[in-house]
Formats: sequence, C-alpha cells, structure tokens
Amino acid sequence: MTGAVDFTELAVEGVRGLRPYQPGKPIDELARELGLNEADIVKLASNENPLGPSPKALDAIRNELADLTRYPDGAGFELKKALCEALDIRPEQITLGNGSSDILDFITRVFVNDGDEIVVSQHAFAIYGLVAKMVGANTIEVPARNFGHDLEAMASAVTEKTRIVFITNPNNPTGTWLTKTELVRFMDQVPQRVLVLLDEAYFEYVDEAEYPNGLRLLDQYPNLVVTRTFSKAYGLASLRVGYGVSSPEIADLLNRVRPPFNVDSFALAAAKATLTDTDYVSRSVAENNAGMKRLVEAFDALNLSHIPSVGNFVCFKVPTGVNAMDVYQGLLQRGVIVRPVANYEMPEYLRVSIGTSAENEVFVAALTAVLS
Repeated sequence: MTGAVDFTELAVEGVRGLRPYQPGKPIDELARELGLNEADIVKLASNENPLGPSPKALDAIRNELADLTRYPDGAGFELKKALCEALDIRPEQITLGNGSSDILDFITRVFVNDGDEIVVSQHAFAIYGLVAKMVGANTIEVPARNFGHDLEAMASAVTEKTRIVFITNPNNPTGTWLTKTELVRFMDQVPQRVLVLLDEAYFEYVDEAEYPNGLRLLDQYPNLVVTRTFSKAYGLASLRVGYGVSSPEIADLLNRVRPPFNVDSFALAAAKATLTDTDYVSRSVAENNAGMKRLVEAFDALNLSHIPSVGNFVCFKVPTGVNAMDVYQGLLQRGVIVRPVANYEMPEYLRVSIGTSAENEVFVAALTAVLS
C-alpha cells in the first residue's frame, strides 16, 4: 500500500529493539508439525509441575464458576490473608501479579527511567533485560562464575546510574544457588538507593541448609523485593499468579501501576487453596528429587556433564563435536520437548525439566537413542 505508515518507527524506541520472549514449544504445535499423537508427547521444556493440579485447587475453581460474570477481587484479600498466615508477612507488603513476571514489570516501570541501568548476571532469566529495554534502560550483564551469580562482581558493577539489581535464587536456567552469607554480604555492599529484586520462583524445591529465605531479610534491608510464584511447585502455571513482598512503601508504589483485576478469580481461589495443601507440595518436591536423581544417573551413564541444580530442571552438556540443536531436534522427532539455551550464551547445553517417573524414562530412552 503506497504511503502506508511505518508503525515500527512510531513505536517506543526501547520496544523497537525487542524480540518476543520464546517459551518452550507447546505440545499441540509439535503434534501439528510432525504429525505426532499429542498423548505420546512429553513436554519437559518449561519447568512445569508434572503432577497436575492439587485437588483442592480444582475444587476451588469449580466453586468460582457461578460468579463467572463478576470481576475478581481487585485487592486479592483472601489470597493475601492466606499468604500472611503462611509466610508471616503483612498484607501491606504484598503486590499480586499475573505471574511473578508482572512484579518485574511493575518495579521497572516505577523506578527506572530512560538512560538508567539495571545489573543482571550472565545466564540469568531473559525477562529482566526485556523489561529494562521497554523503559529505555541499559542492562549491565556481569559475567557468571561457575554458571551462577558472581555477587562480588555485580556489586562492583553498581554505579550512580544503577536503579535495580536482579538476582535469581536458584537461578534459571542453570539451577545454581547462593548462600545466605553470600547474599547478606552483597546486600551490605549495595547502596540503599539501589533496589535488589530477589527472584525466588523455585524457592520451594530447595533443601539446602545455607539457602536463604529472602522474606526473613526484608526487615534488615528496606531496598529488597522478593518475588515468588504459584506456577512451579504449586502447579498453577496456566492460571498465572505470583506475588512480590517488600516494604509497605515499595509495595504501595508497585500497586499504583498494577492494572485493576490483574489476577482472575480462578487464580486467586486456586492459589489460596493450594497454599494450604501441604501434602501436594510435599509430593511435588519428593517427585522432583527422585526425578533429579534419575536424570543425573542417566547423564553419568551417558558420560554427559551437567550443571548441579536445586530447581526442578537441569542443564546438560552435549558431547564435544555434537550440535545441541541437532540433539534438540532429534528429541522432538521422538516426541520429547526440552529447551535450548543458546540464547543464554550456553550453546552446548540443553535444559530439561523434571517430569514424572514415566516421562523421565521416555526422555532418557530418547536421549540415548539420539546420541547413539
């Protein structure tokens, strides 16, 4: 069309340089592409809970169906109350999100201006850089140490332009983790004018004596914001519900930019129900521990190195001279979806989520066949 408007040129500069976040390949997409039966496909690409939802969550959702025509509680009163009882926090500290990624967006919009800087680690969650670019900020990426955060180097990277430091513990996609000693030493070094976003999406899976609970550090460090999610151990990924916990002052500012009704009624009810279903969460963690042990044994048997992980996923390195994308495609041909991590500067690795016992065996058999 002659004289058509170039809407790309009209877009905000930070948005023009973005590429959409690439999630794990959906099951139905792979079935269409390769003519496979969806029921035979195993998806181990997105760190999802393989057990299915808690029965209490399903009951809570059914109870909400009659009010489908009503808007949800915009304040999320009942879920906040449940979170306060479970975590020993106050409702004025909580910001609810459509997934914890919502909180990453809110904090960037509130505190970061065009030309400011955020500090992240190499091999850290890609969304941090995306939200920074949207507001015209510069992302300072600090080289990783043993595939994890080098907190000393990240503290040294803080300048007068730094507004937020993003830390993931445990880290996605590598599964590495930071000790309480390391985190406290870092917090003591960072100026209080610099916010520290501690992303604890995989908190529930970690069983390490030195692993810190970020919520217990909030009173000591008013510039700390902790985010968590119901998408992983709580099995509610499709409902998209997460939360941030911070000082009341920061939470008040985050809630000013939070869209009305950003968490729907089903998500609010299911999250509250699953939060109290300790048996379900315990089974999820136990299944994950057993699956992690099985996959590590399989990697050892296949002479594949891996990055030790405390999450519900693990990265393994393909053999020297083998292309990781060839292995990825070979697994797809056998109906197994894992996650390439070349975009995280790890082209020789693939990330696999922990599945059920049966799904893990399908993956091990497929990987063995591909490599042979």
